[in-house]
Amino acid sequence: MRAVPAPKVWVTGLTVGAIAAVTALAVQAEKGPHPTAAKARPSASAAGASPAPTRSPAPAVVPDSSGTGRRVVYSLGKKRVWLVDASDASRRTFAVWPGTVSPDPGSYAVSSRSMATTGSDGVQIENIIYFAAKSGISIAFSNAVDGSSPPPAGDKQTGGIRMRAADGAALWKFGEAGTSVVVVK
Repeated sequence: MRAVPAPKVWVTGLTVGAIAAVTALAVQAEKGPHPTAAKARPSASAAGASPAPTRSPAPAVVPDSSGTGRRVVYSLGKKRVWLVDASDASRRTFAVWPGTVSPDPGSYAVSSRSMATTGSDGVQIENIIYFAAKSGISIAFSNAVDGSSPPPAGDKQTGGIRMRAADGAALWKFGEAGTSVVVVK
């Protein structure tokens, strides 16, 4: 009579074989090309919006007239924000979509923050950081929850300065209440 191994031996043997096969495939995969995910495109409401917020290939230089120390710098003319650390090094910079009401150049401080609300354009926004007001309009940085850029506002007055979601999350982490915000031309 032929001896048949116990079921536990079969299961153990198959498990060891499967682990060896997976390990061999993992080693081969590590040596191969690594695909990158395509960047998410803004929603259809973003069609024609300008500028498209992207990280610059080489970090844009922090404007000379923006002061010193840890601060958020917002350039009206370049439609760009810099997160500057205490050593005056730019930690992140990104393009933004300004609203129709812009703050005057000068120094401000983050006055309040809100996790989420509906923007004056009806879009769900998050990471809202208020720092100024002009003509009764609150001016704040934020990002649309769906990642869209704001459509042209027409004759509506909006003080939202929008950015991509990843940039909004970075600014939220950096811009605590009292953080200096310097607006330059």
